[in-house]
Amino acid sequence: MSDRNPPAEGEEKGLAQASRGELARRDRDAGPVKRSSWLPGPGQGFGVTFAQIFRKVTTEEYPEVPKVTKPRYHGRHVLNRHPDGLEKCVGCELCAWACPADAIYVEGGDNTEDARYSPGERYGRIYQINYLRCIFCGLCIEACPTRSLTMSNDFELADDNRRDLIYTKEQLMAPLLPGMEAPPHPMRLGDDEKDYYVRTPDPTSPAEPVAEERT
Repeated sequence: MSDRNPPAEGEEKGLAQASRGELARRDRDAGPVKRSSWLPGPGQGFGVTFAQIFRKVTTEEYPEVPKVTKPRYHGRHVLNRHPDGLEKCVGCELCAWACPADAIYVEGGDNTEDARYSPGERYGRIYQINYLRCIFCGLCIEACPTRSLTMSNDFELADDNRRDLIYTKEQLMAPLLPGMEAPPHPMRLGDDEKDYYVRTPDPTSPAEPVAEERT
């Protein structure tokens, strides 16, 4: 422990004033500030403007020529299906909890043997995405445990009616492909939900390399 006593209040003020005086003397000794460029500030700004004036004009023929997006573009959401047509959404609401803009609303429902919409016990009975709030960050698809929710390349979502920008489950569901059947219907790929999530490979994901057997 140091035996030095802390400075009194008057001493602290004196030290602060001395520091300010020393900084002022350093500024006077340094002389005037040298500019990095001989042009003043407004001249540099107008230089950027004049450089843009003489650039070649690029015309986008949109919407006559559709714009090509990147493969991993974050566009409109899609609710995917299993190969037999059952929905992948299980109504867990994790996407709604992960959304920072509170743009997703989900209500789960219970499956029955007479009316089955997804493997397992529950499915997404109500699913809505408010595109007036969505910021297309992709956190919802990262939170989805069944890969039910993905994002497409569709970006043409503009509308003149705010109500039409709240997409419902029917608008978000992926279309039925050949070999699929519209739910409700019994499970076709097995008698247990594990046949869908564990034993059946996802046709949209690349195949995993098979490890070589060691002899």
